[in-house]
Amino acid sequence: MSDLDQLQHFIGGEPVAPDSGEYFESTNPANRETLYQAARGNAADVQRAVAAARTAFENPRWRDLSQTRRGRLLRRLGDLIGENAEELARMEVLDNGKLLREMRGQLATVPEYYYYYAGLADKIHGDVVPASDRRVLNYTLREPLGVVGAITPWNSPLTLTTSKLAPALAVGNTVVVKPSEHTSRTALRLAELALEAGFPAGVVNVVTGFGAEAGQALVDHPDLAKISFTGSTATGARIAAATARRFIGSTLELGGKSPNIVFADADVANAAMGVVAGIFAAAGQTCIAGSRVFAQRAVYDELLERVTERARTIRIGDPLDADTELGPLAFEDQRDKVAGYVDLGRSEGARVVTGGQVSDGGLGGYFYEPTILVDVHNDMRVVREEIFGPVVAIMPFDTEDEVVRLANDTDYGLAAGVWTTNLARAHRMASRLDAGTVWVNTYRAMSPMSPRQGFKSSGVGIEHGTETVKEYTRLKSVWINTSEDPVADPFTMRS
Repeated sequence: MSDLDQLQHFIGGEPVAPDSGEYFESTNPANRETLYQAARGNAADVQRAVAAARTAFENPRWRDLSQTRRGRLLRRLGDLIGENAEELARMEVLDNGKLLREMRGQLATVPEYYYYYAGLADKIHGDVVPASDRRVLNYTLREPLGVVGAITPWNSPLTLTTSKLAPALAVGNTVVVKPSEHTSRTALRLAELALEAGFPAGVVNVVTGFGAEAGQALVDHPDLAKISFTGSTATGARIAAATARRFIGSTLELGGKSPNIVFADADVANAAMGVVAGIFAAAGQTCIAGSRVFAQRAVYDELLERVTERARTIRIGDPLDADTELGPLAFEDQRDKVAGYVDLGRSEGARVVTGGQVSDGGLGGYFYEPTILVDVHNDMRVVREEIFGPVVAIMPFDTEDEVVRLANDTDYGLAAGVWTTNLARAHRMASRLDAGTVWVNTYRAMSPMSPRQGFKSSGVGIEHGTETVKEYTRLKSVWINTSEDPVADPFTMRS
C-alpha cells in the first residue's frame, strides 16, 4: 500500500467511496509523514453500512448457518491473520507508532481469540427449565442481537477490534466497525480477510472517519442492536446515555488510573521491572497502565532507584528498529496532552526525577521521554486523571489498610497490580482492591479466555471469556403446553 493511497469504506463486501467525496490524511507519528487518505464517513455512509449488515443478518446464508460452521469461519479468519501477521504488524506500527516487536507479539496472539470463539461457537445454547406443571415444557434460547456497532480506539486497534468482532460473529451477529481516525488501515484489512475467510458479504463492514460524524451516526442509528466501545470515559458516558434512551445494550471499556502496589516483602528487582512494563510499555498508551505506583516505605527508595535507572536507559526511536524500546505517541495532540499534564504536575508541586521533556526521537515525530513524578499525593490531578502516556507517579505508604484506601480512592477501577511474597496478603489484596483485574507478581497478563470488566468509571459489561457471549445475545424463554387436554376456563374455579 503506497503513500497517499485513498482507502475506501468496506461495505457489503466491497470498497465504497465516501458519500461526501471527502477524505482525511493519516500521519506516521514517528516522522510526521503522510501515509494515506481514508474515506471521511458521515451519516449516509453509516446508513449504507448498517443496511448492508441488516441484509446480511437476515440472509439465510448467514442466519441459517450452523454454529459449527460459523466456528469454522472464525478459525479460518484466525489462520489468515496469522498468515498476514507481518503485514498487519507493520500497518499498525506506521499508523500509531507501536514497536514492531510488540506488534509481532500481539499478532502472534490475535489468532488465538478467533480460535477460542470458534471453539465456543457451538457450545452456546439455552437450558431446559424445570416447571411447576410437568405438562408444560419451558426452555430458553440464546439468540443473536442483530447489527452490532463496534467503535474502536487507536492504541491497539486490531486486538481491541478482535475482542468485539470475534464473540459478536460467534453468536451470529453482523457488525459495523468504526475505527479511530488515527488507525484506519488494519480494520479495513481485517474486513477483507473476513470476506476471504468465507464470511458472507455484509457480515463485517467498516466505515472510517471521525467520532463526531461517523461514530455518532452509528450510535444513533435506529437499526443498531448494540454498541461496543473502547475509549475515553467521557465518550463512553455519552454513548451510555444515547443507548439507554433507545433501550439497547452497550459494552464500554473505558479509562483507568491503575495502582501498582509494591510491599516490603516483594522481590524488588522483579517489582521494578513490573512497574516499568506496566507504564512504559506501549509508551503508556494503554487503559490498564500502572500509572500510580505505591511502594511500602521500607523499599520505596530502592524501588524508585531501580525504576529510575531503567527509565533513563530506555531507547527512544524508530518503532521499526528492533533496538527501540519506546516509540512515539500516536499523534500530536496526544503528545501535547501528556506534556501538558507533566507541566501541570510541576505546578502542583510534583518533582520530575527523570524525563519530563518532549523529544522528536531523532525522526521529527511525537515522542515523549519516560517520566517519573515524586512528591505527589492522591489529590493531585496528575494522580487522579488518566494521562495515557509514559508518565508514572510513585508514592510511599506504610500499612496495608492505608494502601488499600489510597488505591481505591479513584474514579476508576480497571486493573491493579500487587507485588508480595506473602500468599495470604496476595489473596486479601485481590479481594479488597476495587478493580476488575488484579495481577499478583506480574502485570499486563491477559488471555481471550479470561473475562475483563471495568468497575466504576472504567466501564460497563465484560470482554473476553465465555461471559462476553451474553453481551452479544438475547435470552428468550419458550413455554410449550404438551398436554392435549382442553384448556380450562380461567373463570371456573377448580376443586
